[in-house]
Amino acid sequence: MGTNILLIIVLAAMLWFILIYNKLVRLRNMVKEGWSGIDVQLKRRSNLIPNLVETVKVYMGHERGLLTEVAELRSQAMHAQKVGEKGQIETALSRTLGNLFAVAEGYPDLKASQNFLELQKELTEIEDQIQMARRYYNGTVRNLNIVIESFPSNIVASMFRFTQAEFFAIEETTERATPQVQI
Repeated sequence: MGTNILLIIVLAAMLWFILIYNKLVRLRNMVKEGWSGIDVQLKRRSNLIPNLVETVKVYMGHERGLLTEVAELRSQAMHAQKVGEKGQIETALSRTLGNLFAVAEGYPDLKASQNFLELQKELTEIEDQIQMARRYYNGTVRNLNIVIESFPSNIVASMFRFTQAEFFAIEETTERATPQVQI
């Protein structure tokens, strides 16, 4: 009788261990899937930028500094490997693209250009997709990190060297600030 109880306890422990391990693997793969979604959208935006820069160059010849900054940030973003590094560069790129569109407001011919308007619309759609992908990714990162930190699943996580994933965060404090509405 004592052997049967011991066998049941061992089998229950093994089952628990297997379930926790499989949950960690599933969550890790969801994080990878989430990052893949962000990466696809960032590549779409990166591929759109040269067309945007070329269109703007025609109208904004003396805004070379801003165009150069956009090109440099695009290049850095394409070569960034770590999530945090990529997040910082992509934040800077988004800010610079926003500046580019703000400067474009002073060029009526550019604002009326069908090509520019189409590129601006496509970029806006991509930015929305990036936000959705980032929310999904950060949700999966949160879930993985909770399981890795929680007892008793942290035992299995440490045994198999599961590590916490990094959030894809907004680095701009101005983007976190509550907008001020003045009446």
